[in-house]
Amino acid sequence: MKLLHTADWHLGRTFYEYDRCREHIHFLTNLKKHIKELDVDVLLIAGDIFDSPNPSADSQKMYYTFLREVTAENSSLQIVIIAGNHDSAARLEAPNPLLEGMNITVRGVVKRTNDDDIDYSHLLIPLFAQGETGKIAAWCMAVPYLRQGDYPQADTYSSYSLGVGKMYKCLYEHLSAYLATIGTDKRSPIIAMGHLQATGSEISADDRSERTIIGGLEAISPDSFSPEITYTALGHLHRAQRVSGRENVRYAGSPFPMSFAEVNNKQGFTLIEIGNKQDIKIAHIEMEPLVKLLSIPHHPSSPSSLPEVFDAIQQLPDGEINANSPYLEIKVKITEPEPSLRFHIEEALKGKSVRLARIVAAVPKNEHELKTAVYEELQTINPMDMATDIFRHRFGGEEMPDEMKKLLQTVIQELAV
Repeated sequence: MKLLHTADWHLGRTFYEYDRCREHIHFLTNLKKHIKELDVDVLLIAGDIFDSPNPSADSQKMYYTFLREVTAENSSLQIVIIAGNHDSAARLEAPNPLLEGMNITVRGVVKRTNDDDIDYSHLLIPLFAQGETGKIAAWCMAVPYLRQGDYPQADTYSSYSLGVGKMYKCLYEHLSAYLATIGTDKRSPIIAMGHLQATGSEISADDRSERTIIGGLEAISPDSFSPEITYTALGHLHRAQRVSGRENVRYAGSPFPMSFAEVNNKQGFTLIEIGNKQDIKIAHIEMEPLVKLLSIPHHPSSPSSLPEVFDAIQQLPDGEINANSPYLEIKVKITEPEPSLRFHIEEALKGKSVRLARIVAAVPKNEHELKTAVYEELQTINPMDMATDIFRHRFGGEEMPDEMKKLLQTVIQELAV
């Protein structure tokens, strides 16, 4: 059985006001090609299909066109989709009556039974291998991004991380009990899906855009996923990676860089092959992005002086700007306000085949430290970090109590969704 794991498409996302529709179409075209060539049985999409809970008509058209075309080209392909924190769970599930006829299952909402218990059965999806019609080859625990109230309480003062951990534990126990009742002779492979931040995972340097939704207090332990689970397909973090050294617990990563902090990530998707004896082979398939990201300086940890920036601009490729021209980030060190900075940089870029995305001006905060001054930087500040810094400043360096952090994070999370 072959499964392809992808996540974090963020359809509709712009890049410093540049439309990325062509990049998404390029990715989806390559994804369809690999599904066909690899003869994939199941496609797993682990959340954040859209960049906004209210996606544009063009973004939705791109999504549904892909689903129609990929299922038409691969008649036995099964697709399982879960909602991420950027998606509207209800909107994503709304077309289910139509999609189920195309062998597509979407899970965004955690449903309740008449007794107000979690309907675990709704989150368990049977998977079928091609050529074995009617025979269940594996099971998928399709858990969408969980919000407050979606998960069982681990204790009276349950934290988010404990609640999510208990969700996976209860779901696995529910599936095990069901398999026992039907007298399964051989344990079927089990695939888990989730949209969350796992402890031991790496976030791209200086990229805090995803941490504003799930901070360190909400990181989920990989121990939440039973060792009996064959593979865990995660979404939320944009860097493809194993989690805490566990080969079979992975993020597929985003299809292409969503920020300059992700420029060194290895974008693509993950192929999982499960053999007859549940031997498993996992390979990350890299995909070259359609549009490259460039930075001045090349290693942007230390901003360049203005003369150095102009020298580096001269080394950029000449030509007309087109839809495939690289995006450019410039980090420049200045000692005083420069009202005409952008004008001079744009003049220097004339005749260069690059698209200026942003300029980050770094001014001296003191003799040992630089402070960046750009609006986009402010948008990525983690509210929890800001709150703890203010608390520390007002109370003589004291750290904010853990209980207060938990309460504040609950409020932040509710506001974010």
